[in-house]
Amino acid sequence: MAVSGLRPALQPALCRHLALALVYRFRQRLCHLTLKKHKTRQERQKRIPRFLRAIGLLRQSGLAQIVTVRETLHAWKAEIAAMWRFTPNNAITEGLHTRMEVMQRQAYGFRNFPNYRLRVRVMSR
Repeated sequence: MAVSGLRPALQPALCRHLALALVYRFRQRLCHLTLKKHKTRQERQKRIPRFLRAIGLLRQSGLAQIVTVRETLHAWKAEIAAMWRFTPNNAITEGLHTRMEVMQRQAYGFRNFPNYRLRVRVMSR
């Protein structure tokens, strides 16, 4: 079973161990699915059935560790699908963190935490 696009040193190992080839292909497909995040909503939603089919392929491996991976991915499939349905963004959190860092530098002379806390609450509005 030849797997295209591999380094020559990896090809013989995957040909000798079919379960390893299956796992490697699954890893490559999963990486391909998860790394391309900046797509339109329709393009992201097309990834969900592909991901579910990839999980189904893990049943064929027969390795106990791979069955564990399959069960974990199956348990988290709704959350993973939501990642593709909605674009994840932590800009709000990063913005608040930056503002708090600026306030912390400005509030160097505060003598106690309650005063600092009040300053944070006032500045975050």
